[in-house]
Amino acid sequence: MLGRASANWARVEMALAAAMAAAITLLILLNVATRSLGVALFWVDELAIYAMAWMTFLGASAALHYGHAVAVTILTDVLPRTIRTGAAILADLIVLIFALFMIWFCWRWFSPLELARQGFDTKAFQAATFNFIYAEPTTTLGIKKAWVWSVMWFFALGATLHSLANLFDRSDRARGAP
Repeated sequence: MLGRASANWARVEMALAAAMAAAITLLILLNVATRSLGVALFWVDELAIYAMAWMTFLGASAALHYGHAVAVTILTDVLPRTIRTGAAILADLIVLIFALFMIWFCWRWFSPLELARQGFDTKAFQAATFNFIYAEPTTTLGIKKAWVWSVMWFFALGATLHSLANLFDRSDRARGAP
């Protein structure tokens, strides 16, 4: 069941990453066209950068599910199969720990409970925490950067799901479970 949830989430991540890649292409073409006409739209550059960041984080999380992450296997390739499996389980465990730390960092950064305690009043939240995450606007778009940074939640939760699924799947295979 966890593997199925990971696969479904990875499909969503890949679809969103593909949409971001298409958006980047269109935004860059729009940028080239408007600059050549002498009426540059400066918000296009910023939006393309944010789309690139979203594409990168969504694609990185999905890569964990598909096993397409970059790996150096020069050492593990020469190890006996049981030790190689143990090393792979250890790597999955390290990725899981990293993903859990990312959730913790996002929790501390976004402070959703403190925001709720302040009645979702961002000014009261800022006064209580000196955390301005919900107030800082983007340079040219004028939207709150918290919306842009929310991709970190998607990445952290997706990476946790994928690494858990990989860990359980690899552990089951190592034990010879069906």
